[in-house]
Amino acid sequence: MTSYAEYVEQIAKLQSLAEAARKDEISAAIQKIKELMQLHGITAGDLAAGGRAKPAKAKGSVPAQFKNPETGETWTGRGRAPRWLDGKDREQFRITG
Repeated sequence: MTSYAEYVEQIAKLQSLAEAARKDEISAAIQKIKELMQLHGITAGDLAAGGRAKPAKAKGSVPAQFKNPETGETWTGRGRAPRWLDGKDREQFRITG
């Protein structure tokens, strides 16, 4: 029967083998990355910049679509409807133009 100490020794050997295999794989991966970067003319700066990202869309305000004639309060039609529209036909309050 195998003792605890023998298992610990086997674990230590396997851990060192695993670490060596990891280092070899990382080295091969780095070499492959360098070759691809050279082939395509990519620099480390290109990687840090995130590549060729799309420019951010400008967020603008949405024009009001509904207006309360009594108070002048408006609503864009997005999000929760205001209380002054509760139980009423929204089309009565639509802004035309």
